[in-house]
Amino acid sequence: MACKKLGFKSEVFHLDGQSWICSTGLPSDVVVQVGDTSFHLHKFPLLSRSRLLEKLIQDSSEQEKNEKVCVFQLHGIPGGAKAFLKVAKFCYGVKMELTARNVVSLRCAAEYLQMNEDYGEGNLIAQTESFLIEVFGFWTDSFKALETCEDVLPWAEELHIVSRCIDSLSTKACADPTLLSWPVAGHSSTQSQDDAFAWNGIHASSAASKQCPLNEDWWYEDVSFLKQHIYRKLIHAVSAGGMTPEIIAGSLIFYAKKHLPLNGRQSNFQKRNGAVPGSTLPTASDADQRTLLEEIVGLLPEQKGIIPTKFLLRLLKTSMILEASKSCRENLERRAGAQLDEAALEDILIPNMGHSVETLYDIDCIQRIVDHFMMADQDEIEPTSNELTDEGQLVGGSDHSLTPLTIVANLVDGYLAEVAPDTNLKLTKFNTLASAIPGYARPLDDGIYRAIDIYLKAHSWLTGSEREQLCRVMNCQKLSLEASTHAAQNERLPLRVIVQVLFFEQLRLRTSVAGWLFVSDNLDNSQSLSGNLVHEGTRADQLVTFDDMRDRVRSLEKECLNMKEDVDKLVKAKGSWNNIFKLLGLRLKVKSCGPKSSSKIFSSGKVLQHSRKAVMNLKEEHSAYKKDD
Repeated sequence: MACKKLGFKSEVFHLDGQSWICSTGLPSDVVVQVGDTSFHLHKFPLLSRSRLLEKLIQDSSEQEKNEKVCVFQLHGIPGGAKAFLKVAKFCYGVKMELTARNVVSLRCAAEYLQMNEDYGEGNLIAQTESFLIEVFGFWTDSFKALETCEDVLPWAEELHIVSRCIDSLSTKACADPTLLSWPVAGHSSTQSQDDAFAWNGIHASSAASKQCPLNEDWWYEDVSFLKQHIYRKLIHAVSAGGMTPEIIAGSLIFYAKKHLPLNGRQSNFQKRNGAVPGSTLPTASDADQRTLLEEIVGLLPEQKGIIPTKFLLRLLKTSMILEASKSCRENLERRAGAQLDEAALEDILIPNMGHSVETLYDIDCIQRIVDHFMMADQDEIEPTSNELTDEGQLVGGSDHSLTPLTIVANLVDGYLAEVAPDTNLKLTKFNTLASAIPGYARPLDDGIYRAIDIYLKAHSWLTGSEREQLCRVMNCQKLSLEASTHAAQNERLPLRVIVQVLFFEQLRLRTSVAGWLFVSDNLDNSQSLSGNLVHEGTRADQLVTFDDMRDRVRSLEKECLNMKEDVDKLVKAKGSWNNIFKLLGLRLKVKSCGPKSSSKIFSSGKVLQHSRKAVMNLKEEHSAYKKDD
């Protein structure tokens, strides 16, 4: 730590109760009152160094001509009695030390007392100014000096000490940490390491410090002890100095975690009282924390992706707890929405903090966040065709440009499944949030089906029309085999939806069977053309195998036909199967079905599952045959 020695005389001051007495052998003729402390001094050493003291002594002597002792007050001196004691020692030439801890208060006190060069060469203003230049050469000393500015803030700002300290710190924070030539020590270890610094600020264990290279975040902990208004000025300074937004964001996150109840009020207070020893910041009130949160949100870099979404959502939860301003909450919602694809389900489960709590979680807030995401990416996301595709393509294939939207679709589906059991959740809010994600964003609709099923189970009083309205957000042709099987036997779903599920699965099954029949016929023809190259016995075995495969496929088609006839009876339709196909669209209507009809539908679902397994077996057998061939 930097240090400068002044004076050469031995100590002549001693404390007697609330009074400091200068024992030089001469009786005191001046009494200076500073707060509750009095100083019994002599006129000549004081008036020879300070213009203000000279004037006060003269004025007091004229008013009290008959009094031998001159008495006056200095309650406005920066630094109080502690600083004036140092000033008195300097006037008497007593040995003293200037350090980073006392130089700011002494510089301000010297300015207040007008101790310039007109009252002696090397006066206190010049001495403290020259030492401040030395202090600004070191990170630790600059930081200590900046901390002491809080006690004499108006004077420190007027004399530009605060700005010079911040400039010194920002310059060093922006520099390459591998090139640092000044000693850097953490705030928590400052007191214990003071002895390790020589008088000129050189670290005694420089060899050991070289073995521990500094990271870009080496300054985070030190500046986290600064008061809010000074920390804000430092962030502005490092930003102007060219520091990258990523490093600035890291410091803001560190500072927020230290001073804001991001994990709840009680746990944060316990941490502040126990886990942060030596902090100069007392436990803040809700109003102070609210102000700090709004300040931090305003300082966050605007670039997308720099601030983790998880942290933004934690700030949003805290802003609701502390009842921050509407603009602050809207800012956080907008920023979190722009990068919602990086969030996890637990991050968006925001409890409802409103005065009129209807639901357990804040659905409206998540709706706004999702809307921000859709608006931010609407130019980047292009819808693709929504044709009936094979299930394997739905599971495995996805355009890279749709990846963020697909992630958000899965996130919203998971969120809906989490909030669906809430009996106070209205159908309109559920549908609005589910519909905010376009249909093409979901490769499979298993997630939204699960959320719908949970909602129907928790809201058993819904009418038939309300159930159908709820199921409109789901595309039955994009359900997996497991989801289709479950839906076909789900008594909570409207009958129209169950019939749609069966129809689309039958259509998918027929498409798959037709494709394999085409492959079988081609293989059969190729075998006929290459008959001269194969032995007659082997060719006969192959033809028998193809005949068996064709017979099994025809049998499977017959089974599908029977299932179609069951569906025909259920929907009570007139005309050919082509008319039924048109009726089984979104305008499909079923008048009434009794228990027998429902049981037939559920049995059809079992047939559907059996048929799908038969087709898969057929594929495997054909693949094995090709391999043997």
